[in-house]
Amino acid sequence: MKALCWHGKGDVRVDTVPDPKIESSRDAVIKVTSTAICGSDLHLFDGYMPTMESGDILGHEFMGEVVELGSAVTNLKKGDRVVVPFTMACGSCFFCKKQLFSCCDNSNPNAKVAEEAMGHSPSGLFGYSHMLGGFSGGQAEYVRVPFADVGPYKVPDGLPDEKVLFLTDILPTGYMAAEQADIEPGDTVAVWGCGPVGQFSIQSAWLFGAGRVIAIDCVPERLEMAERLGKAEVIDFMKVEGSVYDRLQELTGGRGPDRCIDAVGAEAHGWGSTPAVVDRVKAAVGLGTDRPAALRQAIMCCRKGGTVSVPGVYSFVDQMPMGAFINKSLVMKTGQTHVHRYLKPLMEKIRKGEIDPSAIITHRLPLADAPKGYTTFRDKKDGCVKVVLKP
Repeated sequence: MKALCWHGKGDVRVDTVPDPKIESSRDAVIKVTSTAICGSDLHLFDGYMPTMESGDILGHEFMGEVVELGSAVTNLKKGDRVVVPFTMACGSCFFCKKQLFSCCDNSNPNAKVAEEAMGHSPSGLFGYSHMLGGFSGGQAEYVRVPFADVGPYKVPDGLPDEKVLFLTDILPTGYMAAEQADIEPGDTVAVWGCGPVGQFSIQSAWLFGAGRVIAIDCVPERLEMAERLGKAEVIDFMKVEGSVYDRLQELTGGRGPDRCIDAVGAEAHGWGSTPAVVDRVKAAVGLGTDRPAALRQAIMCCRKGGTVSVPGVYSFVDQMPMGAFINKSLVMKTGQTHVHRYLKPLMEKIRKGEIDPSAIITHRLPLADAPKGYTTFRDKKDGCVKVVLKP
């Protein structure tokens, strides 16, 4: 089959690789009908994630048709259309029983590697390094899905791929980010980053009762989308008079936003501040990894007693304003998305037309053009906000 493979920093290629096979009674093989490039994939593309190996198949946002099933998978049948959560879950461990699916104890065969870096291992992830399982991803014609008796979720008749594809990751991620922000009716919510996760964080904030949503970015098409689709007030941090902090204080009467969501993660631009310049220099010479400018700003801007929700991906960060975090009595909530928890309620919202995830798609490409799609998405060319690939 054809699959998009990682060969080093900035080097992804569509290769011919062996077809996936059933390896366990709980496996399924899915024929991929739609897949997407996620902002988290750019961390791999840009060389920010360790334990990648040449030839690894990328991609964790995918859906398709069941073509083969292990003997223990009785909830699916061949021909079913399914969306597949990017986080794997066994369904029976301590964490899965608490619906903390991304903390699953049994889905990462390389848990020892992750424990050395994190203390404890999260769940296995599709197409996201050997630290997190070494599983082949879904930017391919076919993919093996472990724990298929727990993960894949059937798509109701009448819903096209593009309406439901993002249930695999970014829609539940944005929704969980808003949920974890502990939004109270009428709250002012500030969202850093208007990429795909930011767009869904913005839209979800309204669903949780926000009275006002303010979006921060510097990419014109993202800000326009946040304003048009998300009904957000917008701040272009490259053009704002003074600083983002000053502008948010002005907009909130000096109190600061009640809830702040960092939907940027490790590769924030963060121009204009000394710590952000240091981040870029460290990253350029290999002395640092993350550029946490958005997270620093969120902590500094959030009102006292507020909540900072972080769906953005980080590894190691420094120069964090912990004094501000502690003395302002802030709460921070984070985590890989517990996708399985949100599939049914969000599928119902899509079915009822309460949210249309397909509205953020700007580029549709064949799988053969995936390398071009990565570059276009990373470099924010051609008005690119979200790329969908068709194998």
